[in-house]
Amino acid sequence: NEIMECNEIMECNEIMECNEMESGVNEESGLTRRSLLVGAGGTAAMLTLGASIQAFGSEDVCRPPGGQDEDTFIARCLRCTKCMEACPQKVLVPAKIETGLLNVRTPTFNFKQGWCDYCEASNDGRPLCAEICPTEALAMPEVASASEIILGTAFVVEDWCLAWQLRGCKICFDACPFNAIELDAHNRPSVLPQQCNGCGLCENVCISMKAGSYISGATDRAITVKPVQAVRDIDPSRAPAMGQQRRIIWRSDEATES
Repeated sequence: NEIMECNEIMECNEIMECNEMESGVNEESGLTRRSLLVGAGGTAAMLTLGASIQAFGSEDVCRPPGGQDEDTFIARCLRCTKCMEACPQKVLVPAKIETGLLNVRTPTFNFKQGWCDYCEASNDGRPLCAEICPTEALAMPEVASASEIILGTAFVVEDWCLAWQLRGCKICFDACPFNAIELDAHNRPSVLPQQCNGCGLCENVCISMKAGSYISGATDRAITVKPVQAVRDIDPSRAPAMGQQRRIIWRSDEATES
């Protein structure tokens, strides 16, 4: 009887194991045939999305301090918005789909709302966005100070600028904390690209689109901060002369490019 009972138990166990295998259950890993199929489908969808992203491309956008190595930044950014929440100037905003699928919900700037002082006033010059980033998508280089990080380059559209219409404005010149704007003999501003780091204060204070200052045909403020590559594409003479590499990580005597 004991032998028969033992055989029956063994047969029962074998049947149970067989049923578990057929149902796709793996108790140790917690995987089911359904989850494997879902995972495979998700992988295929991501590959398709990746192909679409490559097909549509994405625009260059200005990144917060520590995010100037674009490839590393995009690979690490979780789109968690912690950096935007931490920004005391509230100048960081999620990039819109118009800038490309790869950029959606990644942090960029809206200098109409404020400007980047690298948290000098609120955190002794240590950018809070970089400190709070959970994946080091924003990571400050150890060998460079915050003020050496190039966020972008200011660009003047002369046709939209009040000063270039000889209407006496030099607000951007007075505001620039890095002496990156010079005036000609007629008090018309131009940007010194080697001194500009794209902090955005000039764009923030520009009055060219405000009531009483609007110039016909203007679609934006007369001075705006653009990605370095975008400025180089428009007019190489207005971009920092730091070689032909696409992305500049920071400006120093030992500037690193990628």
